[in-house]
Amino acid sequence: MRGLHGKRVLVSGGSSGIGAAAARRFVEEGCAVVIGGLEPDEVERAVHALRDAGDVHGVAADVSQEDGATSLVETASRVLGGVDVLVNNAGTAWREPFLQITAEHWDRMLAVNLRGMFLVGQGVARLLVEQGTGGAIINMSSTNGLAAEQDYTHYNASKAGVLLLTKTMAVELAEHGIRVNALCPGFVRTALNETIAARIAPDFIETYGRENVPLRRTGMPQEIAAAYAFLASDDASFITGTELVVDGGQTAVM
Repeated sequence: MRGLHGKRVLVSGGSSGIGAAAARRFVEEGCAVVIGGLEPDEVERAVHALRDAGDVHGVAADVSQEDGATSLVETASRVLGGVDVLVNNAGTAWREPFLQITAEHWDRMLAVNLRGMFLVGQGVARLLVEQGTGGAIINMSSTNGLAAEQDYTHYNASKAGVLLLTKTMAVELAEHGIRVNALCPGFVRTALNETIAARIAPDFIETYGRENVPLRRTGMPQEIAAAYAFLASDDASFITGTELVVDGGQTAVM
């Protein structure tokens, strides 16, 4: 992608799934990357997997907590000498009927998916303003932020919140040359989704793709990583305040 080589990239939630694929893509594009993740062992494994590919570092932090988000941003800035791109990817998901959701579960979902998105996004935005060189922030939303999915009320709400957070950030940060966009993947084959799917049916992922997605399959993490790279690149230099849907056409027929 044009203009990515040499960029300094922070990938939150980068130790597995889509985040790990994004970290790999940016390393392959010639970027210096810091991977953030919740579990130290997982972060270490993700960094080790990319060590031979380029300049990559890891930070274990809970971005739902203010001190964790601050530590992640400050460490990334120190290690990389600044940050040019934020892949604001950290998130969680689980299936739970509306009538069974506890206040604790509601708070946890929004703490990670929305509060953490705000904390890391604000931290990097302040850094980018201080640097004075512009930059790009891509927030992870979901097609669940565009249309409701049964038994995912808390997840749907968190991802819808990300979309308005993104638009408002884009408007307020535009004067600083900072672009902010959201990514809305459909159903993607990740370890987290495989765990959720296994509780429904052994072949749920394949069946879901065939029956619900016009392209007749589920997405792959590398395809979402490519969208991250595009939105971070100079090829997207006039794109801000919007969402890129990467779902094989699913929302077109909802």
